[in-house]
Parts: sequence; structure tokens; C-alpha cells
Amino acid sequence: MRRLIAIEFLSVDGVMQGLGSPDEDREGGFEHGGWGAPYAEAIHASTAAGGLGGTTAYLFGRRTYEKMAAFWPTMPDENPMAAHLNATEKHVVTRSVATFDWGNTRPLAGDVADGVRALKRAGDGDIAILGSGVLVRSLLRADLIDGMRLFVHPLLLGSGKRLFGELEAPRPLVLTGFDTTSMGSLVLAYDVEHAAGG
Repeated sequence: MRRLIAIEFLSVDGVMQGLGSPDEDREGGFEHGGWGAPYAEAIHASTAAGGLGGTTAYLFGRRTYEKMAAFWPTMPDENPMAAHLNATEKHVVTRSVATFDWGNTRPLAGDVADGVRALKRAGDGDIAILGSGVLVRSLLRADLIDGMRLFVHPLLLGSGKRLFGELEAPRPLVLTGFDTTSMGSLVLAYDVEHAAGG
């Protein structure tokens, strides 16, 4: 049985919007795009030793997939993240995209929760969700996320889309690891305690 792990890059006040570039996501008039770029090199240095071998699949929402698919296939395999992303199976939750140019990509058809349960049963290792905040929130509500890796950058943005929304009940997390980077980012690993019977 595979574990579903949400991997997210956040400001201290929980904003995840527009991490990579100024025009990545301007929805709602967001003007701080690209805020994560100054911290990227320190994050890569901190996490490089951990490797990517435990991840056997990726899961994306449609918008995140489109941004990733426009960038990572153009990167050389000398980049370990590119090599892993390009070679590993990828699943996209979408009702609109019918074809995928990025290799090893297929849609997650039908009911999302049922599809994710089937993916979790189909092998070993981790299924990583990168970004995809709407998807993460829905899967957390459905009690399907097993762990989180949060990269919290030392910055308050004051506006923008936040990762966590309202929940029906509190969700306890168990800290399983932590690190810091040379730029002051926190790298936090949590297991998600499942609801009784979950």
C-alpha cells in the first residue's frame, strides 16, 4: 500500500500562491509571484541527500500539472528532480485535459477519492502531491493524506491563497523529522493521524 504525501512550499503565514515566478498565478490580484525563488538553492542543498527513491508516483491537480509540464520536460536529466519527474508515473485530476504531452502521464478518471484509493493500493512507496492546494484540501477532508512535507520560508506575505482551509474537525499531526536551511527555511515532515476507522 502506497502512502500519499503532500509536499508544499509555504510562507510563514501559510501562503502557497505564486511560489515560482511573477506570472505563475495572479488570481485575486496577487502581486508577490516568485517569492520562493530566493530560497530555492538552499532548499535543494538541504534536501538533496534525502533522494527521491521513495516516490513511485506523482499526483497533480490540472493547473499545477500544466505549469509543471511546461517546465520539467525541458530540463536535462543531469538535474535529479527532472530525471525523476520525467521518468515516474504521473496522475492528473482533471475533467478537461484529454491528452498529455508529458511522458508517463494519465488522467485520474471518475470519483477522485475512489481513484486515489486505487492508486494507493497499486504498489509500494509514496505518491507525492506537489502544490495542488485545492486537491490537497479535498483529500485531507476525505482522510486520504498520510503525510506532509512542508517547506516553510521565513517570509510573511499577508495575502494570497493559503494551503489549509476549514476542516470539519481538528487533524492531529505527528512530527517525524525536521531540518533548517542556510536561508532560514524550515523543512517539516509530519504523519497525518487518520480519523477513527480511517
